[in-house]
Amino acid sequence: VQLQASGGGLVQAGDSLRLSCAASGRTFSSYDMGWFCQAPGKEREFVAAIAWTGSTDYRNSVKGRFTISRDNAKNTVYLQMNSLKPEDTAVYYCAADPNGSRWYLRTRLTSYDYWGQGTLVTVSS
Repeated sequence: VQLQASGGGLVQAGDSLRLSCAASGRTFSSYDMGWFCQAPGKEREFVAAIAWTGSTDYRNSVKGRFTISRDNAKNTVYLQMNSLKPEDTAVYYCAADPNGSRWYLRTRLTSYDYWGQGTLVTVSS
């Protein structure tokens, strides 16, 4: 499985961005997918996830601002980021669990077997 993340950039506080993650593989519809971020000097942490069933989850600080979605026909998962804040500045990584069997551990890095290269989001104040 290969993952290609895109859509990052430099924006101002309050702006929006949509990140995309294109995945290889013929069974994308059975993957659980996640987005994580890593700010400078910090550990990589959970942002949002979407199960193969369509269930979603978010960390508290992005609830109501970020939306994760997927298009199985395009093998792509999206992260719509609205009302961006300077503290959202980070490299964002998409991740895949092709087995779709660890949803109960979706916030953990170790629940995902494949990772994209990351896309940088910078939010200026």
